Amino acid sequence: MRVSYLWAVPEVNPVNRKARSIPIFNLWNVYGRVFFFSWFGFMVAFWAWYTFPPLITHVIKANLHLTPTQVANSNIVSLIATLLIRYLAGPLCDQFGPRYVFAGVLLVGSIPLGLAPLVHDATSLYVSRFFLGILGGAFVPCLVWCTGFFDKNVVGSANALAGGWGNAGGGITYFIMPAVFDSFKGRGYNDGAAWRLTFIVPLIVVIATGISMILLCPDTPTGKWSERLLHTEQNLQSHGVIAPSEVIVDIPGDITAKQSSNVSKYSDSDVEKKAKTDPSYDHEAVLSQGEMLEISQGETVQKPTLARALNILVSPQTIFHLITYLCSFGAELSINSVLSAYYIKNFPHISYAYAANVSAIFGFLNFVTRPLGGFVSDYLYRVTGKSLWAKKIWIVVCGVLTGALLILIGQLDPQNLSAMLGLISVMAIFLEAGNGANFGLIPHVHPQANGVVSGTTGAAGNLGGVIFSVIFRFIGSGTDYAKSFWIIGVISILLNVILCWVPPVPRGQIGGR
Repeated sequence: MRVSYLWAVPEVNPVNRKARSIPIFNLWNVYGRVFFFSWFGFMVAFWAWYTFPPLITHVIKANLHLTPTQVANSNIVSLIATLLIRYLAGPLCDQFGPRYVFAGVLLVGSIPLGLAPLVHDATSLYVSRFFLGILGGAFVPCLVWCTGFFDKNVVGSANALAGGWGNAGGGITYFIMPAVFDSFKGRGYNDGAAWRLTFIVPLIVVIATGISMILLCPDTPTGKWSERLLHTEQNLQSHGVIAPSEVIVDIPGDITAKQSSNVSKYSDSDVEKKAKTDPSYDHEAVLSQGEMLEISQGETVQKPTLARALNILVSPQTIFHLITYLCSFGAELSINSVLSAYYIKNFPHISYAYAANVSAIFGFLNFVTRPLGGFVSDYLYRVTGKSLWAKKIWIVVCGVLTGALLILIGQLDPQNLSAMLGLISVMAIFLEAGNGANFGLIPHVHPQANGVVSGTTGAAGNLGGVIFSVIFRFIGSGTDYAKSFWIIGVISILLNVILCWVPPVPRGQIGGR
């Protein structure tokens, strides 16, 4: 990793044109621009999705005369729509491309966001938070889009950065929404009018981001989503890996090649020599003909069909990711919804604003912790000679350590603010790193159906959020947060250990390694 990679034009894979570094600070470069809109779009969506929690514990609850049970119910309802949207978003990404799905989620989600100020009782709150859950579905096209632009050597880091910085929207909302609310209060508005007006800010940003995504970014590194298979074939031919008669491209179907295509008019040394001298090969990585052919056959996203999707969903590898992400992201979502209330319960002398600011740290840690999970995943992949078992073990380690720390917090139920903040922050490191580690391995698993795997995994995270929110809702009438913490910790350890034997990718899988 060189510092110059942060702005330099990246080296690309000659077959799929995926970047082999992440030009984070180079928005003029298409890879840097797509990366920016991936994480920023998800951050904006997460912020808009979680507009209610920073104000609901005190301001909205009092204004609408809500009970603690109704507030807890609204937290659960907000996750259900997201679960459904994430299941749908995966196949839609494979069918139409992640860019349009991403922009569509933002623009459609802006409708309930704009209508949120009309909430006037518990029922309308449930309806509003349900449809705001559409915005939580942005996670799936965010990572599918990233996976389509960044190669295997950095895809874990790219996904973890995009997901982590996007998840930080859950922390940003705890700062922005109270600040905007206080600003309107300072202008003379009462509580009821002020909290409603705060929704104007995320509404404008969400709409502007969705439109910009459509106007400023491409579907894939090679152009239109509908032409991705054709471009893959053309890249193979231009590098002399195959002859036109030896490839059949059934758009949008499969790329297949006769066995004889492994012997082309160019040898590997010829391809390497050409890459160094031909200007059209500028910024291309040098790969062998076998690697190029494997990438084309096993890593080009195919049209989703019901039979193909079902085969992928029942595979042990997919189930492993569903369960481990259910534990990690599910716990994050549910904890994010109750953390402010937990601080106020244990430390009644602190203000609601202070509790919100302290709770925001949990979400803000995603700026560092989720990327850390992806960085470690990619590092282990490199130093172990591209061992996917290393990536897999890292996921399990994060899950087990998270569970152990959740149990510790639940058993201690800290009555010292510094101790509680410290324990939750340490737990967040492994919890959020586990999210990044998960999507560091997912691009290797069934890469020809990345949208299906990513979408169902993302939906499983939301399902975990619903399950764990129900635990928070019913344990101790919704107020025994400590007991809920250790119950979730036990679940996390058991599920991670039970599935640790599953091989990281299916035996005989072409591509993804």
